[in-house]
Amino acid sequence: MSNFAGSLPEVIAVLPAAGIGSRMQADCPKQYLTVGGKTILEHAIDALLRHPLIQRIIVVISPNDEQFDRLPIANDSRVSRVYGGAQRADSVLAGLMSAGTPDWVLVHDAARPCLHQDDLSNLLAIIGHTKIGGLLATPVRDTMKRGECGIEAVAHTVDRQDLWHALTPQLFPFELLKTCLSHALREGATVTDEASALEHCGYHPLLVSGRSDNIKVTRPEDLALAEFYITRLYNKECT
Repeated sequence: MSNFAGSLPEVIAVLPAAGIGSRMQADCPKQYLTVGGKTILEHAIDALLRHPLIQRIIVVISPNDEQFDRLPIANDSRVSRVYGGAQRADSVLAGLMSAGTPDWVLVHDAARPCLHQDDLSNLLAIIGHTKIGGLLATPVRDTMKRGECGIEAVAHTVDRQDLWHALTPQLFPFELLKTCLSHALREGATVTDEASALEHCGYHPLLVSGRSDNIKVTRPEDLALAEFYITRLYNKECT
């Protein structure tokens, strides 16, 4: 906390959780699958609630969601929920519109259950020296190929120098993100994460190097890996 002069900034978190996760081939949205004794969504929320700087969490769910209110975490006074839209960007904006006027907003994937506290602290530390914000990311280590349009064949190899895997959380000044996200949606821009909304408006968010075990559960095989990482993470924190 020594990075902040005077009073601490008000930081809230928004978790878009309105998706159905069709690639998981599961009977329920992926954020409600269980790993390590809790749903993926509960792990994602718990990681944020453990940090003393995060004061409120807004979970954005589908209007058809009947599962969130059954979770114990839904009764935490720091957690509220609103209904989202068809796309991630619509859901994040819905969360922002319900948030009041905090100083900063952190957006985290509901399907990333393995967030490490060191990464979260490193990201939040940028508040002391940026007015734009930034995101957790990892440098690309694999050889990258671009495919031929319409067929599963290699067009060419992509230079991986300066390429990063974008992760979450992503952290931005509240009013700046709301303005950029609204502007990008009005212009029909492709907004795959919050940083891309700022990029569309000409900003350059900081890259904060994060851990590669901060995985997003997207496919069935990711569940076992998440279970492994969560078990190791909790064992480390308890020793």
